[in-house]
Amino acid sequence: MTVPTSAFIEPRSFYRRLSAVALQPWSSSRGPLSVTSAPGLERGSVLDVTLNYVRRGSGAPLLLVHGLGAGGQSWAPILDELAEHREVIAVDLPGFGETPPLTGEVSIATLTDSVADFIREQGLDGISTVGQSMGGRMVLELARRGVGGDTVALDPGGFWSDREVAVFGATLRPSIALVRVLRGRLPSLLGSSAGRTLLLAQLSARPWALSPETVLPDVRGLADSPSTGAALNALIKGPKQQGAPAGTVPGRVTIGWGRRDLVTLPSQAARATELFPDAELHWFERCGHFPQWDAPHEAVRLILDSTD
Repeated sequence: MTVPTSAFIEPRSFYRRLSAVALQPWSSSRGPLSVTSAPGLERGSVLDVTLNYVRRGSGAPLLLVHGLGAGGQSWAPILDELAEHREVIAVDLPGFGETPPLTGEVSIATLTDSVADFIREQGLDGISTVGQSMGGRMVLELARRGVGGDTVALDPGGFWSDREVAVFGATLRPSIALVRVLRGRLPSLLGSSAGRTLLLAQLSARPWALSPETVLPDVRGLADSPSTGAALNALIKGPKQQGAPAGTVPGRVTIGWGRRDLVTLPSQAARATELFPDAELHWFERCGHFPQWDAPHEAVRLILDSTD
């Protein structure tokens, strides 16, 4: 089956086509992930923010950092499988999930600061970090700063050319605006394989095959998260990601990329590995921007094999 990418990229065309689709409602059997508050930062910290998180499993710890979307719940498709082998900590970044927004500037630097502070406050020095999309960029930034241990970045942002980031903004902004307009109908829209194909063609290589429970939290998060717009601005208007010279990162670095990613294009992987020469590159075949959606078992295996 060939997926029409123009449906997501051209909202007017998408909306006309969507109105002709017969959509059936669905009811989710999955409840929201339980959320625990981390201790607040001391007065005088760089960032006065308290990150919420989920913590499951036992073993060597893994810290999961999400991208735009549902917050830590974005990891729900693979969280339980990871927790069978490791202690897994999935944070909500400021302005996502249950964490309040930053009161000052929202940038990749300040969002990364919040995670670095969380690692320090929780006594997690040397923890392996895993991120996807914006979160993938953030864990690479942590590695560049010498924070954490082994690093796995899935389809990270920040390695685009000027033209590519302009296209990224020009396509994603109207798509998020459309999701907000359709907010009340998202359960029924995403309950249909045709609706998922039309709405998620930019995000998944096989949207019709995904379950509504898998995708609804992230799509709702794009519409509802207070920091979606500010974080998107930071990605589009902020500086590109800096690299780390060989031998300067604190652990192994693995970058995973979907061959069919239409958000952070596969061609950007060459720039990422050039800037992080210690990194090993893993390709997810038949996979879009969310490996935890399109290739969950492969993503789990990569994470477990690439971290201690």
